Amino acid sequence: MTPVVSRLEILSPLSGVLVPLDTVPDPVFAQKMAGDGISIDPTSCEVLAPVAGVVTQLHEAHHALAITCGGVEILIHVGIDTVLLRGQGFTPMVKKGDTVRAGQPLLSFDADFVAGKAKSLLTQIVVANGESVRSMTTATGLVRAGQDVILTLELADAPLAGSEPSQTSGEAVLSESVNLPNPSGMHARPAAVLAAKAKTYSADLRLQRGTDEVNAKSIVAIMGLSLRKGEAVRIKATGPDAAAAAAALAKLLAEGCGEKAGDPPAASMAPVSTPAATPRDANEFAGVPASPGLAVGHVQQYRPGDIEVQEQGAGQAVELEKLQAALGMARQQVDIARRQATDDSKVQILGAHYELLDDPELTGLATAGLKDGKSAAYAWREAFTHYAAQLKALDNPLLRERAGDIRDVGRRVLALLAGAGVAQAPMVTQAETILIAEELSPSDTAALDRAMVRGFCTTTGGATSHAAILARSLGIPAIFGLDEAALALADGTLVLLDGDRGILRRDPGEGELAKAKTHMAERAMQREQELAAAGKPAVTTDGHAIEVAANIRNAQEARDAIASGGDGVGLLRSEFLFDKRDSAPDEEEQYKAYAAVAEALGPQRRMVIRTLDVGGDKPLSYLAMPREDNPFLGVRGIRLCLEQPDLFRTQLRAILRTAPGSNLHIMFPMIASLDELRAAKGYLAEEAAALGLSAKVGIMIEVPSAALLADALAPEVDFFSIGSNDLTQYTLAMDRGHPKLAKQADAMHPAVLRLMAMTAEAAHRHGKWVGLCGGLASEVLAVPLLVGLGMDELSVSVPSIPAVKAAVGRVSLAECQSLAAEVRKLSTAAEVRARLAALAQ
Repeated sequence: MTPVVSRLEILSPLSGVLVPLDTVPDPVFAQKMAGDGISIDPTSCEVLAPVAGVVTQLHEAHHALAITCGGVEILIHVGIDTVLLRGQGFTPMVKKGDTVRAGQPLLSFDADFVAGKAKSLLTQIVVANGESVRSMTTATGLVRAGQDVILTLELADAPLAGSEPSQTSGEAVLSESVNLPNPSGMHARPAAVLAAKAKTYSADLRLQRGTDEVNAKSIVAIMGLSLRKGEAVRIKATGPDAAAAAAALAKLLAEGCGEKAGDPPAASMAPVSTPAATPRDANEFAGVPASPGLAVGHVQQYRPGDIEVQEQGAGQAVELEKLQAALGMARQQVDIARRQATDDSKVQILGAHYELLDDPELTGLATAGLKDGKSAAYAWREAFTHYAAQLKALDNPLLRERAGDIRDVGRRVLALLAGAGVAQAPMVTQAETILIAEELSPSDTAALDRAMVRGFCTTTGGATSHAAILARSLGIPAIFGLDEAALALADGTLVLLDGDRGILRRDPGEGELAKAKTHMAERAMQREQELAAAGKPAVTTDGHAIEVAANIRNAQEARDAIASGGDGVGLLRSEFLFDKRDSAPDEEEQYKAYAAVAEALGPQRRMVIRTLDVGGDKPLSYLAMPREDNPFLGVRGIRLCLEQPDLFRTQLRAILRTAPGSNLHIMFPMIASLDELRAAKGYLAEEAAALGLSAKVGIMIEVPSAALLADALAPEVDFFSIGSNDLTQYTLAMDRGHPKLAKQADAMHPAVLRLMAMTAEAAHRHGKWVGLCGGLASEVLAVPLLVGLGMDELSVSVPSIPAVKAAVGRVSLAECQSLAAEVRKLSTAAEVRARLAALAQ
């Protein structure tokens, strides 16, 4: 048999100047990892089909697509790092599966906008399946879109008629059948794990249960199947990596997508099914206990108003651009909130919300809704309410409660489309409020004013909803699934909320109030005693002093820390000056911010300022930082500062200017080697000499290599500060925000504790002090262990200062050292926590 096609000419999709592929400033293309071909420096902005064929790929960011012709897959990628624009500036004119003719418009882009946001407009045209090509000839010089040939391909022989078709021709691969092991079925967390894994493959992947079939890359679609434990499912895969994808996803399903048999859902901090209480009389309203504690206050009903939207829009292209812009802005809001969150529950919940904003089924339904002239706001509202209602109708309680997350994400985007900026949080009008609502979203819950709100109740949801998880993390008593009759309670009604029993009592009697107030007073008295004693030094029973400092962002938090008994500032996060803006702060602005903190602390209290800690995982919009496949292992922290010397020098000068009249310490983040430390110190020495000023210098120990090299690093610095959050992630190779691994990323893992001990021992051998400024320092349970491991300073969140100081005063150094020696011999984080819990009883 003769080949079906032996020669293929590729027309230029854009007008412009041809550029050799190996000169493109992106190693993926320059090293031809994506395939061989050519690049164009474009002078036009409408991408035309280079051949006649079928659109086999269209990236959701619309910056890249693929056309298959005669078995050859041609990839067109507009710009460098344009995926980061998430579709902004791009307008697709075709969809996946469309048959196109050569020269037909495929997509257009706003050249001015994309050029201003992206690294480069260079557009790559490559053959993705190089095995189909025997040889390739490239053109040079100026080319015209749709007219000039840029690549001439001599093709390998096509498959003979009657031969076995390859997977790339569309053959579906079915995995083996898997019985779901997940105790609570396929709820949000394992669905997110499965969808995230599926997205790493280019094959079309479907999750099947009998005759039901959904997109395995969509968390919404997966949850919509309402899969239960024991149900048989399989993966159907079609595409170039179908076999590998089907096998990998089937294995993941068999392993529970991160959940072990017997485990509760990872997102839950309470029993999956908590029975509602039984009311004693007509004055009691029963619900599900969601967050423990007692609260007495006056009712305020919360009924959020609907966001007005226009049904008809200004045309499909215009409305699509509005929708993409709103989704991009919502992703940015959620990502910023996730990066700033210090509570693991918030991090994980916001991570789930970020995934929903990228969900192909949800966004696809909204995009499809733009037909017939509908507005973006109308189409988006229809899409998210449809999926929320679909989940609400399921008989799986975990999935029903996730409908609230879809509505929360939906309202966030809808507010942006309506021009409201952000969805408004509940406005509380009186102190000692018990908020009652039909529903509170996770965003509503996180935004509650703790000074005003004593507790809250909702008539929907349950103990496993994300709003309930946040309530527990915030320490707010709450009841969910409350009797709807409570919605008729008049504002101002006196109520007693019992979050332990799930009971809201109207007009409680004097005896009930007295008993509840006694209980609350005892706990409050303990907190007051801790606060009253917080001004005293933290000293163990055998006279060993520990400095308890604060992690802060600004001068107000510094003042709050001092009022709470803080001995100083162990971590001033300078990156908050650089975030949420269009350009970096200049030297004077930075100096004023740092000087305000120094003034609040006075000349004696230690002020540790960490230099800018941003990078691939914490980007700044005004810094050109290329996309990294693994940003946690890329250019971040001190590495970025060393690559941006002007930015670094400006910050160092601003910090150094606060030295007169302050106890200034400068700390470099993410130091992994002696070379990095010496390079950073070199810049500091030059700026210090120019100003005639000096400061103590230290580093964060948050990379295992730094802990292992502590003996070599210690002579070069004045102090160490251990960042337990990153040290845990890097030691265990686990992201604390990962839906599958977050539960295991525990700073009390023996491997992490041994690195901490190694760091402390090295510091003390060289006469240097060592602190700990990560989340572990704020855990009262961990305080005796940290003291025993050799920490000289604990830098904690401001509210934790009194309790941590009190914990130091309850133990002796000898007891702590004995405990640390015992714990270092344990094998798991669970064993460590069990030992510490037994000690606390």
